Amino acid sequence: MLKLRYSLVIEATEDPNFFGFYSPDLEGFSGVGNSIEDCIYKATWGMEEHLTLLRAQKLSVPPPSPHPSITIQNEQRALQIA
Repeated sequence: MLKLRYSLVIEATEDPNFFGFYSPDLEGFSGVGNSIEDCIYKATWGMEEHLTLLRAQKLSVPPPSPHPSITIQNEQRALQIA
């Protein structure tokens, strides 16, 4: 069982050994990993560290998601206008 309290989005890049991740529920939380499993591992611990920092800085902490999910998708790239 995964111990994530917030949803997680993992984005695959053109490099098969590089993934980005973020939580749409937890503003400012993001990271990178070498695999999907690595991202989940890093996110599990990183979210707790992020929450600790928010509390230490007396910032608001969002309530945990009632149904956290993990979404794996291709990297979303911004459109470049010439």
